[in-house]
Amino acid sequence: MDRNSYYGAESASLNLAQLYEKIRGSGEKAPDALGSSRDYNIDLIPKFLMANGKLVNLLRRTGVTRYLEFLLVDGGYVYREGKIYKVPVTGPEALRSSLLGLLEKNKCRKFFMYVQEYEENDPKTWDGCDLNKMTMQGLFDKFSLNESLAEFVGHAVALHLDDEYLTQPAIDTVRKMKLYEESLSMYGKSPYVYPLYGLGELPQGFARLSAIYGGTYMLNKPAEEIVYNEDGTVAGVKSEGEVARCKMVIADPSYFPDKVRKVRPSHSLHLAILSHPIKNTDDAKSCQIIIPRKQVKRNNDVYVCCTSFTHKVAPTGKYIALVSTKVETSNPIAEIKAGLDLLEPIDERFVNIVDTYEPISDGKTDNVFLSSSYDATSHFETTADDILSLYERITGSPFDWSKQPEVAAEDEAQ
Repeated sequence: MDRNSYYGAESASLNLAQLYEKIRGSGEKAPDALGSSRDYNIDLIPKFLMANGKLVNLLRRTGVTRYLEFLLVDGGYVYREGKIYKVPVTGPEALRSSLLGLLEKNKCRKFFMYVQEYEENDPKTWDGCDLNKMTMQGLFDKFSLNESLAEFVGHAVALHLDDEYLTQPAIDTVRKMKLYEESLSMYGKSPYVYPLYGLGELPQGFARLSAIYGGTYMLNKPAEEIVYNEDGTVAGVKSEGEVARCKMVIADPSYFPDKVRKVRPSHSLHLAILSHPIKNTDDAKSCQIIIPRKQVKRNNDVYVCCTSFTHKVAPTGKYIALVSTKVETSNPIAEIKAGLDLLEPIDERFVNIVDTYEPISDGKTDNVFLSSSYDATSHFETTADDILSLYERITGSPFDWSKQPEVAAEDEAQ
């Protein structure tokens, strides 16, 4: 049941008319110079999928990928001292990269080789380091990585939002680095993939698969009232005079404002329509640029995600860029100026400040199970963790990655 006229709620992909109505209200229309509204599929959140990440593997295992087609994102870049550089993540790439100085290249090469060869279950690969106890700062110190190199590794490869990871066990960051490298090695050009026609295809793919198993997806269907049993457990959802009976409700936070709390800070999304690729990205039709926080004197990183007509999200010759970060001041536009400057000239721009929420309880008492809002990360790994948390709260058991589901087995057979 969805109150909106489109699939996906906050992860939807909207045409141009829908975007104008959502962000600016129904009174303003898009200029003709931007092209046909129906040629646009503009994401409301700026995220790519890690090629070997949890969400992609969940989509494969559930069979949703049979309704999706992914394209490889052209590349990942990092912003340093006002310039954009390709992100090197292997020893050979570190040696070739213009991002690093001669001494930095050798240090990075040794560090990347250590991470590539590290195996959690093989102490012989640990080189005397227990990464469950050693902090990430301690591991950086072991390989003599200075603050600049640590910033690059922690933010452009491990994709941390801030520097809290430095005082935490190194194992988490090493896992993130290995995921980046494994995702990159799958296709050799970029660790990210992106669905044709935008992220809104993900919920549409689920709806199609759900229909095969008897599910019904209702758009434009408001949830007017939640009906409860005498014992406090949910009994159904009332909409337009009818009650859909159920044993449990699974919902996003916007449907239950009394059962969630606001997570600070909010994050800002600045969406731009361009008629050119982003400069200094080798004319990439799609890319991600990470601006580490210290490069722009902030507490949190700034992310730039770009897709284009090659992904069927815009008319021929048009590009869609989203700049995002956590809000830190009363002037969110100024906070992401470095990201916006990379996009000039801009045909049209939209600003959307998004509040984020998380459930107060686990939902086991009343059988109302809520997800958390999408966060400011540039990928879906935290979203996948939230999905797995929902699964465990609902079923009482963690998701079994070793079990081969019937639908995945059918796909393998085909």
